[in-house]
Amino acid sequence: MIIKVSEYIPGLLGRITELHGKYYHQHWNFDLFFESKVAIELADFLNHFNPANDGLWIARIDDQIVGSIAISGRDADTVGARLRWLIVAPKCQGQGLGKLLMREAIDFCTCARFKRIYLTTFAGLDAARHLYEKEGFRLLTEQRDNHWGRFVSEHTFELLL
Repeated sequence: MIIKVSEYIPGLLGRITELHGKYYHQHWNFDLFFESKVAIELADFLNHFNPANDGLWIARIDDQIVGSIAISGRDADTVGARLRWLIVAPKCQGQGLGKLLMREAIDFCTCARFKRIYLTTFAGLDAARHLYEKEGFRLLTEQRDNHWGRFVSEHTFELLL
């Protein structure tokens, strides 16, 4: 079940951070730097959450958060809305939850009349890239960067609405 978050849910910040920390450590050997970056940036997003410009959706199965996606519309009028924290627990991947989360985020941006959605990711996340491209995102830039906690080939994708 996909739920739009409209009020505080105890454990939400920790669970989304945990999903990212475990997945990216297991598959990419990311460490504390990455997990704390997710926690800090997600906490800032939640503390400044404005429902007119921001959106957060979670996937829940049996009352457990198994996925998330967010739209930060803070800079939508200048650089665009930013898609963030898309993740689905490994045990739930391949069931269409990522697509459902992505559709909610894009629909929100369309209703908010945002002109552009962008996201940053990195090379090697092939299933996510396939989803982005299937939804109409196109690769805008590729550069080597280490703000993920280690060097990766960072990609910026955009979708013009």
